[in-house]
Amino acid sequence: MHLHVLPVRTAGAADNMATDFLLLQRYPEPADARFRHYDWRGPAFTFGFGQKIAFVREKLSADLPADLCRRPTGGGIVDHRNDWTYALVIPRGHPLEEARATQSYRVVHECLAEALRALGQPVEVKAVCEPPENGGECAPGPGVCFQRAELFDVVNPQTGAKIAGAAQKRNKHGLLFQGSIEKNAVGAVDWEAFGAGFTAALGRALGAGAVETPWPEFAEHELEGLVEQYSAPEWNDYR
Repeated sequence: MHLHVLPVRTAGAADNMATDFLLLQRYPEPADARFRHYDWRGPAFTFGFGQKIAFVREKLSADLPADLCRRPTGGGIVDHRNDWTYALVIPRGHPLEEARATQSYRVVHECLAEALRALGQPVEVKAVCEPPENGGECAPGPGVCFQRAELFDVVNPQTGAKIAGAAQKRNKHGLLFQGSIEKNAVGAVDWEAFGAGFTAALGRALGAGAVETPWPEFAEHELEGLVEQYSAPEWNDYR
């Protein structure tokens, strides 16, 4: 198995969400893992698949000029105005794809923290969490991302501030992992060097060599159809 590292692309929120989902559903080499870092055409927010739109609108300013889209993955509201965003797909049958969500979350964030530490950033993966008031398992919550660090988030050990979080979706094709690093939470970083270090660490964790790979030839109608879906009020407002 290889880890295909795809070129950077810049797009709007619906396009980015559609592309991530298409990488999970229709990748022409489904036995290989794939990774992409991407940018945003303008100010954007995404929110978790299970979140209620009324909650999202309550948390965001009504007059905020930003692109807004529901993700295919879970998690909370993410502000993409100054973040480093990525998507990772682990194919069906890989041990990490079959692991519990907390395990895959921890492994990917350990790779991310390793790459940041190599560039002199004081970060760690949060190993303990404050149990929910009503009991239950410690796990990433669906509120507003970066307001509070959850179990296995990447944090600054000195301040406890959250640096990186993510959300996941599993289906018959594999595991889609969508993650974000808040740039304001770290010092000066060579992001190109970070990307190389991160994908190398992911390759080692997956037992796969990281290989720079051109964009696959997707059927044009498939991407257009998904962008239309992710742009529609029926998708963003249905909860």
